[in-house]
Amino acid sequence: QVQLVESGGGLVQAGGSLRLSCAASGSISSNIAMGWYRQAPGKQRELVVTITSGGGTSCADSVKGRFTISRDNAKNTLYLQMNSLKPEDTAVYYCLLVTHSSNYWGQGTQVTVSS
Repeated sequence: QVQLVESGGGLVQAGGSLRLSCAASGSISSNIAMGWYRQAPGKQRELVVTITSGGGTSCADSVKGRFTISRDNAKNTLYLQMNSLKPEDTAVYYCLLVTHSSNYWGQGTQVTVSS
């Protein structure tokens, strides 16, 4: 069974930075991709950025140039570096791991950006 635990969320002023982490445990060796999604109040969950096992990345236009995804395979940890944060980035951020058989989600971490 795969477990994902996010951390690093919090309250930050507009223009500030945060780094989210997602620690993965369990049977993760066969993962195809990992990524970050977010869900703001009253809105659907949306893609932020993903990274494949080969290192390819894909991100939402709204975060291009500001957010960077990376992974440390030795630590089984996924990161999201968020710079130049805006109030509209406020949301619960979720880590996703995709395997051939299932998708796994973390419990989420709250990011709040004040204006």
